[in-house]
Amino acid sequence: MDSALLTVVAVFRARTGSSMALGEALQALVEPTRKEDGCLNYDLHQANDDPDLFFFHETWRSVERHQAHLETAHVRHFLAISPALLQDPIREYKGRRI
Repeated sequence: MDSALLTVVAVFRARTGSSMALGEALQALVEPTRKEDGCLNYDLHQANDDPDLFFFHETWRSVERHQAHLETAHVRHFLAISPALLQDPIREYKGRRI
């Protein structure tokens, strides 16, 4: 296994009444992110028991590639509109496969 790989789980909770809009905004990130250099997987999920809870499971070739992702136009756009959509701050968990 490549210890340089970075796994990220990013968790998003929609404001009441914003679940559909948040889901659409998150889905808009999938295609451009999957085309980024260093993105090995970028999968969006919605919790089975909580329709307001979304999360990405991501794998990146390196911490640096993930950092570059956070600076892209599509992520910056999402971050600009996210305060109106999110109940809580984005929670992000980073680690490596063991």
